[in-house]
Amino acid sequence: MRPLTPLAALAALAVLSTVTACGGASTGADASKGAGGTVTVRIPDPGNAGVLARGKKDGSLDKALAAVGAKVAWTGSAGPFAPAAQAMNADQLDIATGSITSGITSLSQSPGFAFFTATDPDPVGEGILVREGSDITSVSDLVGRKVAVNKGGTGEYLLLKALARAGVPADKVERVYLRPDQTAAVFNAGQVDAWAVWSTYAVAEIGSGKAHFVADGTAIGSDNYSLNAVRSDFATQHPEVVKALYRYLHENSAKEKSDPAAYLNVFTDAGPTAVNGKAKEVQIDFTRRGGTVDPIGAEDIKRFETVARFYADQKVTPNKVDIAAHLLDIEKLS
Repeated sequence: MRPLTPLAALAALAVLSTVTACGGASTGADASKGAGGTVTVRIPDPGNAGVLARGKKDGSLDKALAAVGAKVAWTGSAGPFAPAAQAMNADQLDIATGSITSGITSLSQSPGFAFFTATDPDPVGEGILVREGSDITSVSDLVGRKVAVNKGGTGEYLLLKALARAGVPADKVERVYLRPDQTAAVFNAGQVDAWAVWSTYAVAEIGSGKAHFVADGTAIGSDNYSLNAVRSDFATQHPEVVKALYRYLHENSAKEKSDPAAYLNVFTDAGPTAVNGKAKEVQIDFTRRGGTVDPIGAEDIKRFETVARFYADQKVTPNKVDIAAHLLDIEKLS
């Protein structure tokens, strides 16, 4: 499951409010068992792009889950991880995707979920975005400027990490906290000078020819992995379903990386969820240069710990989050 595509995000609603509207919470055991003992796994609707969107359309995901006695229920819409984490904590969602950065902030608040996959940090699709013609040509030029970030998530991490690498004190740059889906209008109106952002939203801006990264993930030295999370009780009760879902995501993320265009505009090539023109070229390039869904390994955990320590040092979290306590070894899950 790759980081959210730009088009899925445009149509996304907050996961928690959408899921809550579907009904109250129930016990994990009762909620996941359907007629004939079939296990139902609740996943945010993937929208118009990505591995899950294609799997939804061609039936391959249904087939993979049916092999372990499970089926998917598309619940709400893919969106920010924080409300998805709340939904998992409330037993209203079983699977969600997010960054390690938003994951750490969510883990600091009585989590009921664990991470079971890792996708390497995006080397080119995330970074500090500025408008074409801006006099900001380096991270150092952000001193005294306003930068839009999502609080406690990828945006705030990217900005703080970029400033630290450039030797710029964090208090020399004004952080403007905005929801990612509300930032484009503010950015394009010139109300902020830059936007710390990832590919979900960057593709449309870069594709329009009106913006570019002044520093991307590689230049920043980002450790911002994309992760898949599972509700803890679900993983305990149905490890075979989690493993089947991992295998599907792993195999198909490799296919997506080799043929990105086949995973875009899955349901429609028109309207607000479609990506076309230059933006499509940008997304294809980002996907080809990105990672695949893999097990969480020892080296990954070291980098997760580095992010957790950085967040504590930067006072984003009150203390260092023990992220290792909330990771699953998919190869040993039973």
